[in-house]
Amino acid sequence: MSADQPVLSAYYAARRPSPIRLAQIEFMKRTDGVKAINTAIGNVSLPMHPAMQQRLKNLGAAESPFKDGVVKYTPTIGESEANEAFLRVIASSGFDTAGLYSQITDGGSQAMELVILGVGGPAGSTEQPVLLIDAAYSNYLAMAGRTGRRTVSVTRQLQPDGTFALPDLSEIEAVIERERPSALVVIPYDNPTGQFFPQETLNKLGELCVKHNLWLISDEAYRELFYTGGTTSSVWGITEAAVPGITGRRMSIESSSKVWNACGLRIGAIVTDNQKFHEQAVAENTANLCANAIGQYIFGALAHESTADLQAWYAEQRTYYQELATSLTNELKSLQPKLIVSKPDAALYSVVDVRELAPAGFDMMEFVMFCATQGSVEIDGERVTLLVAPMAGFYSVPADQPNPGLTQMRIAYVEPPAKMKLVPKLLVELLRKYLAAAK
Repeated sequence: MSADQPVLSAYYAARRPSPIRLAQIEFMKRTDGVKAINTAIGNVSLPMHPAMQQRLKNLGAAESPFKDGVVKYTPTIGESEANEAFLRVIASSGFDTAGLYSQITDGGSQAMELVILGVGGPAGSTEQPVLLIDAAYSNYLAMAGRTGRRTVSVTRQLQPDGTFALPDLSEIEAVIERERPSALVVIPYDNPTGQFFPQETLNKLGELCVKHNLWLISDEAYRELFYTGGTTSSVWGITEAAVPGITGRRMSIESSSKVWNACGLRIGAIVTDNQKFHEQAVAENTANLCANAIGQYIFGALAHESTADLQAWYAEQRTYYQELATSLTNELKSLQPKLIVSKPDAALYSVVDVRELAPAGFDMMEFVMFCATQGSVEIDGERVTLLVAPMAGFYSVPADQPNPGLTQMRIAYVEPPAKMKLVPKLLVELLRKYLAAAK
């Protein structure tokens, strides 16, 4: 290649892969026959809801819009059936959907991008930033970077007992008063921490948003995946009676990926009670034309399911993930008591912190790269390694302050149960080998 080549943009030149994809990218370069258990990304390996499977298997049937092999653009807002499916899902959790507007997107990730573009201002402008609660899902930082939007954050700390404590409301309010953000992002069934925000907590955050005139953006991709008993929480559970003035500032990010086990469909939605935001978000997305037409049709099957059926599905998913989470946590603590493992209250992730084992200067990224590029453990005659996500990229702390993620990793409960049972042994053995080699 000639030395005289066109120049990449500064943004592209500095871009690095997402922490949830990095380990897989590096592992794919290996040629030594080692197999990987991939817990770095929430790529669910369960079958979709039966109604969705039925449509997938019958795309050529007489009742299918694709029976003649024609796949046209849908409206930018999305097919009415797919939008109704998302509203049906919200209603099945017991929330009133009257007055809500829904727009289909290319997965939850595009919904994040459109929302951040619509509420946050670019760096150096007089427009306001978006407030995150660290550790925050890394895609919010990625989408803010892509769109040139600014973020600020408050930071949670992983306690020795495995709990992530939400910062005191006065601390959050102090950041709001200092930074003057335009929006607060919450993930009630939290990715990456596994923390669950009950309705009372969401109501209090809603009160802050009304007081300081903020949008409240709730990422509800994992709604109904909680393991604490009690009832479901949602931004749509913050009523006008409980929090006067909340109407018109709420929005949720929806997804087919997690609760519905359909990551590859790439179907998500923005649901809001603000008509103007909805109209402008659709206008912005006309440049992308539409979301996946076949994916919308498959997901749209849920518009016709009963509340009882959907509730039974939620219960089944909760039982499955709670068993995996409990087993993983207990086995890790049994094999290596010095590991700090986040309490599995919700979603399908655990954060594991090695700070009580790690030497000074430990960087989880280096351990992740060791596992992906050279590490392995022999199990039943096969050499196997483990892929995890380094947590530093989930925090947005200033460069001159310590990043809690340097000793933390995120593990997703997404491989089949037989493989997930191997994760504790793999992790402890790979960490032992890495620390021994680093001495």
